[in-house]
Amino acid sequence: MALGFLDLGNARRIPDRTMARTVTPNVHRISFGDGYEQRAVAGINNLREEYSVSFNNRPKAEIDDIASFFSAKEGVTAFSFTVPDTNSSGLETTIKAVVDTFSVSYNNNDFYSCTATLRRVYEA
Repeated sequence: MALGFLDLGNARRIPDRTMARTVTPNVHRISFGDGYEQRAVAGINNLREEYSVSFNNRPKAEIDDIASFFSAKEGVTAFSFTVPDTNSSGLETTIKAVVDTFSVSYNNNDFYSCTATLRRVYEA
């Protein structure tokens, strides 16, 4: 396996090394008037994981392919995304993700950049 994802043309797209993972627990909280609070896990998979990825200074055709892939998924269709995981035997894990938002920067005629926020989803 290799980090990244396969686009519509089955080309492996590997994000820049500055990829970041943000984890936010989904918790029900009840606050009482005296400063106490009670917390409970909300749902089975209660950790919301988001990945900020970037593809900087890549050839125009590559960024066009990545943007087309994200557009085709429309923020609804999940795809396989391989991320680093030092706890796994292969040091990588493949998750399902959707693209919440992405943007393209037109650096010059031949090289563009793309940034995206991918959100982990739990489905079969």
